[in-house]
Amino acid sequence: MIPASSISPVGTSVSKSSVRNPNTPPTLLDSNGDDVSHQEGLRVAKAYAVERTHSSDYIIRSGFAGGLAGCAAKSIIAPLDRVKILFQTSSPEFAKYSGTRMGVWRAASQIYSQDGVLGLYQGHSATLLRIFPYAAIKFVVYEQIRSVLISRPDQETNVRRVLSGSLAGVTSVFFTYPLELIRVRLAYQTRKDQRASFVRICKQIFNEGRSVSDGHEIPNVRGMHNFYRGFTPTLLGMLPYAGVSFWTHDTIHDIFRSKLLAPYAVADGSASSDRHVPLTVWAQLMAGGMAGMVAQTASYPLEVVRRRMQVGGTMKEKEFRSIWATARVIWLQRGFKGFFVGLTIGYIKVIPMVSCSFFVYERMKILLGI
Repeated sequence: MIPASSISPVGTSVSKSSVRNPNTPPTLLDSNGDDVSHQEGLRVAKAYAVERTHSSDYIIRSGFAGGLAGCAAKSIIAPLDRVKILFQTSSPEFAKYSGTRMGVWRAASQIYSQDGVLGLYQGHSATLLRIFPYAAIKFVVYEQIRSVLISRPDQETNVRRVLSGSLAGVTSVFFTYPLELIRVRLAYQTRKDQRASFVRICKQIFNEGRSVSDGHEIPNVRGMHNFYRGFTPTLLGMLPYAGVSFWTHDTIHDIFRSKLLAPYAVADGSASSDRHVPLTVWAQLMAGGMAGMVAQTASYPLEVVRRRMQVGGTMKEKEFRSIWATARVIWLQRGFKGFFVGLTIGYIKVIPMVSCSFFVYERMKILLGI
């Protein structure tokens, strides 16, 4: 028997709050302000969302969603990533392909002819080992910092969005950088007779800087510091990359949720600031792709410097001691264009990667009920 309290009198409407999903924040009523004002509705919804974001359940679920999103995205573009690293680090065997029209295809074809499909995924195991915690930390920290810096609707500014993304990127890269360095070293190796295992690469990096004098080995004073070779340009590059990436993604989300585009870009066709209503597949993929393209352009020169510093131990180490020394070598070798070597392949790689990452993350949040 249906309770009398659940039956609405003829001619009246049922309040949306009575059928609201407990896992989603309060949303604005489609009324003319009879129940609550527009601004009060925004404030209540924001306060509810902030409170849920700080719960341990939300942190665990969002971390898991972020980790899976990162792994999915990196797996899609792993072959392109291998070729890009070889171009950025000026690998002697593949330098001839850099800058040519079919250079990416020819480089990939050579790797495939030498080592097969597995050659295109060389170093990918280290990538997955790094990317899951990296992506998990990045998305979790972003959600947490964003909820603190943007706790009210009037705080939804561009500066706060960029700052939230930058701090999230810096935090995640600090905890996972050694694995990134190992991955680059594994991907840089091209000769079968010179390849090393994961453990051997770790020992090699740790021992770089050790020298011998009068037959006696001088203790290595760098040790673990070697695992952060190139960390400074990485940190500097992550500030604009992560910040611009999240800012662009959120800004395009706002554009798609406007009255003009909402009928085509929002799943339920409504123009609302409620982010628990997902975008359509094409809109979400486009938002992520644009975020990746803009962020890649802003941070690419520092990425080139970072890659050269990361492989410095396998080249002439004295040339790559600092950011400025490395940048000077790149400038002398190739001029201004040297800082954008591989940018085309960077676009080909980053656009689908970031697009996939944001798409999987947003869909996993829905699947996990957050």
